[in-house]
This record gives sequence, C-alpha cells and structure tokens, in this order.
Amino acid sequence: MAKQVSDLIVERLIEWGVDTMFGFPGDGVDGFFEALRTHKDKLKFIQVRHEEAAAFAAVGYAKYTGRLGVCCATSGPGGVHLLNGLYDAKCDQQPVLAITGHTFSDLIGMDYQQDVDLDKLYMDVSVFNERVMGSSHAVNVVDMAVRTAYGRKGVSHICIPKDIQEWEVSDKHRNSANVAQHSADWSVPSSAKPAQSLIQKAADVINDGSKIAIFVGRGALRCREEVSQLAKTVGGPVVKALLGKAVLPDRSPYTTGGLGLLGTAPSVDAMEECDTLIMIGTSYPYMEFLPKPGQAKCVQIEIDPTRIGLRHQVDVGLVGDAKNVLTALLPLLKPKKDKFLKKSQERMKSWFELMEERGTRKDMPMKPQVVTHTLNKLLNDDAIVSSDSGTIATWTARHVDIRGTMQFSLSGSLATMANGLPYSIGAAVAYPGRQVVCVVGDGGLAMLMGEIATLVKYKLQVCVIVIKNNVLGQIKWEQMILEGNPEFGVELEPIDFAMVATACGAKGFTIERPEDAEGVLREALAHKGPTVVQAVVDPNEPPMPGKITTEQTLHFAKALARGQKDALKIVKTIGMDKLREVI
Repeated sequence: MAKQVSDLIVERLIEWGVDTMFGFPGDGVDGFFEALRTHKDKLKFIQVRHEEAAAFAAVGYAKYTGRLGVCCATSGPGGVHLLNGLYDAKCDQQPVLAITGHTFSDLIGMDYQQDVDLDKLYMDVSVFNERVMGSSHAVNVVDMAVRTAYGRKGVSHICIPKDIQEWEVSDKHRNSANVAQHSADWSVPSSAKPAQSLIQKAADVINDGSKIAIFVGRGALRCREEVSQLAKTVGGPVVKALLGKAVLPDRSPYTTGGLGLLGTAPSVDAMEECDTLIMIGTSYPYMEFLPKPGQAKCVQIEIDPTRIGLRHQVDVGLVGDAKNVLTALLPLLKPKKDKFLKKSQERMKSWFELMEERGTRKDMPMKPQVVTHTLNKLLNDDAIVSSDSGTIATWTARHVDIRGTMQFSLSGSLATMANGLPYSIGAAVAYPGRQVVCVVGDGGLAMLMGEIATLVKYKLQVCVIVIKNNVLGQIKWEQMILEGNPEFGVELEPIDFAMVATACGAKGFTIERPEDAEGVLREALAHKGPTVVQAVVDPNEPPMPGKITTEQTLHFAKALARGQKDALKIVKTIGMDKLREVI
C-alpha cells in the first residue's frame, strides 16, 4: 500500500520523539487514525472519553515530563471540545500540539457536515496554526508546529482535511522553492543568559537590600539547589506560587509556602515586610498580594521577556533560563544575616501547628482538611499529585507537603475545573509505576467522570480522591466573601462516586468519619488498579485565607444579613476555626 499524508505526519512526529498521543476518533480523522494504527508499535494512542480530557491529559503530560503533549480530535465538534484544555496549555505556557481533522478540502466553506473552520477558531489559543495542503507541505508543517510549541511554550495546531489525510505521497505538485528534506528536527538545550553587566546590576540591588523575599513559580522547578542557596545567602524566605509548589520541599527551612487566598499567613507577612523582592519564573496574577508599589526593589528572572514587569515594578529584569541565571548570579551575592528568614521560620512553626490542629479534627461532619492531611502521611516521596480547581486546591496546597522528587500541578492561570483526573491520566501514562493521586471536587469530577473508564481501560494506577460536599464550594465562598451575596446556584445533586467507580470497573471507597480516613486511604493507595475514594465532608467549612482582610469580613457579614443559607452553622464553624487559630 502506498504511503499517505497521514503516514508522513505520524512518522515525522515519531522522529521528533513523540511516543504518546491522547484523543478520540471520528470520521473526520479516519485516515489519520489508520496511520496511528499502522505505527502503534512506536506511538501509543490513549483513547479518552471526551476530547476535552485529551487536551488536559496532554497538558498534564507536558507539565510532568517537560516534553511535548499531543492530542487529536475529529473535525467540527471534536476540535471544539479540545479548546478548554488547550487554553489551559496556553495560560500555563505548556508545549502542546493539537491535531484535528476538517471536512473535504474542496467542500470547505460550503456548509458541508462538520464544516467548522478550526483554523480560525484556534487563532487565539495557538502560537502556530496551519492547515496541511498536501504531501509536500506535511513535514514542513509538523516541524514548524513542534519547534514553535517548544520555542514559544504554547499550543500548536495542525488541521488536516479529511481527503488530504489519505492522499498518496507524491512530489508531483512540489514547488521548486520547497526543497525536499530542507526542514529538520531540532533539539537545543536552553542556555539563555543575560549580559554579565546586567547580572551584576541585579546583584547590586540584592546586596543593598536588608529584608529580601524570594518568590518562585513554575519556571524555577529545576532550580531547587540554586533557590536554596539563594535563600541561605540572602537570609530571606522563599514564597511559592502554586505552580511552583515543588520548587522546594514544603518543610524546607527556607520556604513559607504558598501565597494568596490559599497560601500561608507567613508568606503574606513576608510580602508585606520585605524591602527587596526576587521573582523567579512566575507571572502570578494576584498583584494585591505582592509588595505595594514603591515598597520594595525588584529583580525578576524570567525566560519570557514579555513577562518582565507584568505584575510588579522591576528594577532589573534578567531574561533567561532560571537555572543558568541563578548560577551566574549567586557568586556575586554577599552573605547576609538571616534575621528576616528566622522571623519567617518562627511564624511557620505556628502555621504548621495550626495546620496540624485543623487536619486532625474529629468534628462531624468530617472536615475536608482531614482528608488531605491524612493523605499526606501516606504519599510516596516520588508521588505525582494533581489537584482540580476549587476549595480542594486550598486543602491540597496547605496539607500535602512536597518532599523528595514529588511533583504537583493544577490548572494555574486558567483555573478551570475538571483538569485533575485527565492530568493524572497524562502522568500515569508517562510514569508507569509511580504513585499518581488526584484530589478533585464533586463538581469538577462530574464534568469528566467518564475518564474513570479510561483509567480502567489502560489499567492506570491512579487514586482519585473526591471531596464530596454536594456544593460548588469555591463559588459559594466567593459569592459570600468577595461579593457579599448569599450563595445561589451552587448546590449539586448528590452522586455516589464509589458506585460510579464500581460500575466503570474501578474500586470504589467511601469515607464519612475522620477516624476511618487513614485506613480507607491506605487501602485505596495499596490497591492494584485505579481507585476512587469519595470523602463526604462538611459543606460549611470555609477555605480560610491566611490573613483575613476587613473588606472580606464586611462582605461576609453582608451575605449573612441578606439571607445566607445555614448562616448559624457557618458562623459557628468560622468562630471555632478562628478560636483555634488564636489559641
């Protein structure tokens, strides 16, 4: 059988090192799927139950491996379904390639079946977006798509009309300007580093500071040793954006943990008191938690020049790979007394005591913190933990401690729901044998619940922990605390997720009492095969900010006065939480 355009594309992806693809078939990609079938010994196809999950799985795969995540979908609705996951990749700057079909090339724009112009639809989400026009075009497009996804850290999209997928490979229509085999694969390790004079200028700013705070994000994940040395040298605490949670172990003496509504009080204190800020690999969006304008000098290390000065005024911007920049910067720094760091360490002792108290409570209904606090004790030192968006992100961020070679991620800037389970699919496929856990809410899990069957189909060792409170918890508290309104539209019809898991072929568990949490979680993690643990928790337990503002207090009081459901229970819960905090 003669080689077809789809074969060219699949073979070129393999040459680029692609060995895994997530997707869902359809008649708009039948030709492409035939090429996947005939090359299945070199490129593994993982069939999900919804295209959105394919895109999320590709993002998770990219985040946990640093390699290109690849997903595919059919024409029309299949391509539309990919979009949310692709926007997650865009917002968190992950290299992802989406391959979609299209209707017949000579019927495009003719209102034929599934004639959705995905090229136009993907214009905003992509850094590269091209339709394959024939066999002499195919390899060029693949090469450009892959190198652009890596180089610009974003989404590339290849659209292949249905008939062109099955065209025989031929040079009959090759333009003479399109020299055969002119395009090459590319792999260059990052060595970007700013000029030495600029590095010295940054060092001067840092050396002049007395209270230095270090703020790290995802771009510093490969820099654990360098960041620790930086904190030790300048005597300053390391505050972590959530995507940078794994930069340092959470019990490192150099870190105060996360920042913001789901961060720690010592991190807020460090930002409020510092006179110098070093930002490394983060474009953390919540500017209200950063030092106030004019309060602190700022040095920012960022590989993307467009992110320099995006969130905070910058005195010196260092564009380059964080590890390389820090390696050049550290010898220029003068050791400082660690008074500011010691103050943060003392505060962290109190914070950890508070988290221990909240995570070991015996109240009924069970508190959600009990679940993640107990889980933390049972995780392997190389576990991969994914979180969904919502209050579960708070419980996971505060009670799951990074240690060893653990990895952690969630949907950062997009903050979408439903990413947690597909992220774990990507992680489990990439790292068979490692412990993979996702912590999700009942709202997020229900959106892509069919992916439990994907875990079963591929025998993926994933433990899904669903915090079940029958409410969209984050939205509920936002309506009250941020808007001053009673909750509305957030109650969920209960689902028995343990029964759903059993129906899909996974092992289902239920926890309702805190004294049962450790035994059930231990059994679920030890089970050979996918598991789902539904933890039934108190819907009135708020994700308390590290430090509560006066405005938040006033909005909360306003919501209660306007008829918030279960107001007395909520007041009692918050009152007890604050009482324990004071004690």
